Amino acid sequence: MTRKPKRKLPATPARPYSSPEPYYGHASPTPAQCLAVRDSLLAFHGFPDEFAPFRLLRLGLSPEDESDPPAPRPTVLDGLVTTLLSQNTTDAISRRAFASLKAAFPSWDQVVDEEGNGLEDAIRCGGLAATKAARIRAMLRGVKEKRGAICLEYLRELSVDEVKRELSQFKGIGPKTVACVLMFYLQKDDFPVDTHVLRITKAIGWVPSIATREKAYIHLNNKIPDDLKFDLNCLFVTHGKLCQSCTIKLGAQKTKGANAVCPLASYCCSEEIIQE
Repeated sequence: MTRKPKRKLPATPARPYSSPEPYYGHASPTPAQCLAVRDSLLAFHGFPDEFAPFRLLRLGLSPEDESDPPAPRPTVLDGLVTTLLSQNTTDAISRRAFASLKAAFPSWDQVVDEEGNGLEDAIRCGGLAATKAARIRAMLRGVKEKRGAICLEYLRELSVDEVKRELSQFKGIGPKTVACVLMFYLQKDDFPVDTHVLRITKAIGWVPSIATREKAYIHLNNKIPDDLKFDLNCLFVTHGKLCQSCTIKLGAQKTKGANAVCPLASYCCSEEIIQE
């Protein structure tokens, strides 16, 4: 008797830059949990002023005060360099470094052509000047060699995975930097994981306590609904900076008073110390 060949199931097309879910047994966060936490933080903080311009861009809105001309939309390249400068320093200091860079080099071609230490000197106030200058210049040269002009506006037309593939080829541009560019400067749905986000999501049980930043990034992007990613991310960063309970250092003890006013207190894993 002739056997019929086994019917093969159609293969699921793999996303070109996707990674497998690292925590299959970890159900949190659910969409309902994401919404509840977003609403709790929004009621507690309001939407953070520092991220408001990016929120307007995502919504396609102009500033409410029409007497002031709206600021031009930042270019993707400006956003990438700003994000590179923000590594290992505060937002305020990185903005100062970027302003100093643009004052010294009005065009990116001048940065590429300059052979001295002018770029390093211009961004010295941001820290790690030699490393950041080398990475910025190498990235700019790479873009010029590949595209013929120093411009990244073409990334606006690409998918999230395609943007990740394009930017990750440059040294010093890791997942967090790419995710920030995607979310803030390309208005794409992505969820960067910085120190604040990792610490808080561990505390509320959204990722395992042993999660690395890289695996937390994959898990949270898989779990958090796209329409909540931007608000949640901005609110986690703001909350991590401002909440006394959520900024406790490793080995320190929570105080009952600080924890009582934290809007995430009811979500936190009981008796756990928030760890970096």
